[in-house]
Amino acid sequence: MFFFVVLTHLQCAIPVVDGLLPEPYNTIIINLLFELATWHAFGKLRMHTETMLYHFDNCTTRLGQDICEFSRDCCAKFNTYDLPRETAARARRRGAKNAKAGTTSDVASTSEGRKRCTFNMSTYKLHALGDYVKAIREFGTTDNYSTQVVSIFKLVIIP
Repeated sequence: MFFFVVLTHLQCAIPVVDGLLPEPYNTIIINLLFELATWHAFGKLRMHTETMLYHFDNCTTRLGQDICEFSRDCCAKFNTYDLPRETAARARRRGAKNAKAGTTSDVASTSEGRKRCTFNMSTYKLHALGDYVKAIREFGTTDNYSTQVVSIFKLVIIP
């Protein structure tokens, strides 16, 4: 098995998070963080062999399974809410919107309170993980190309 040293927040997160939650949630989250760090290390490599792509593909499968397990077993057990700064920012945005519209409704902004947050598995970011290995096989590593839109046609004015 390949082990990579990843100098990211994911690498530092494992010892910080370990032991914060009771079992089995602790193990689920530690496994998820490890697979995220491993997947990230594979993604950052600048040279891939077929063997590495095989392991990267298996890592992606394990990551998907760990994300599903996290969503199914952990997320439903814990109520999570916006941070106080997110709630304050929402109130400020609503206040600015009301001020722009000419209304002075403070009741709507203060009565809402903290918003409940849930883990959303239906995001493009999660579904695109499965296509990463295929994209590397087709286009090469991600440092070789850009997804930035490039205009082929330019208006040239000749004096």
